[in-house]
Amino acid sequence: MRLRGRVDANQAAVVSALRKAGASVAILANVGDGFPDLCVGLRHRNYLLEVKDGKAQLTPAERNWATRWKGQASTVRTPDEALIAVGLAKSEDLLARMK
Repeated sequence: MRLRGRVDANQAAVVSALRKAGASVAILANVGDGFPDLCVGLRHRNYLLEVKDGKAQLTPAERNWATRWKGQASTVRTPDEALIAVGLAKSEDLLARMK
């Protein structure tokens, strides 16, 4: 395990939104080897989320991990995307709010 992983600037907002919505969130940014940044527990299910900000792309290690992983994992950029990824919001609802 590495000592310190790079944390995207929006990660705190994503974690806060998930926790406020009732999810458990474990921050795993220090695991390394491309493993996702967050493990989110909600309604007896687990979700792996990779947090990216701006136009940042997956690193080679993250892409490699994603191709090997046989389970679910999502990349999110905003708190709203995180809520959608764990089933706490629908994209249609967010689009309606933006109008």
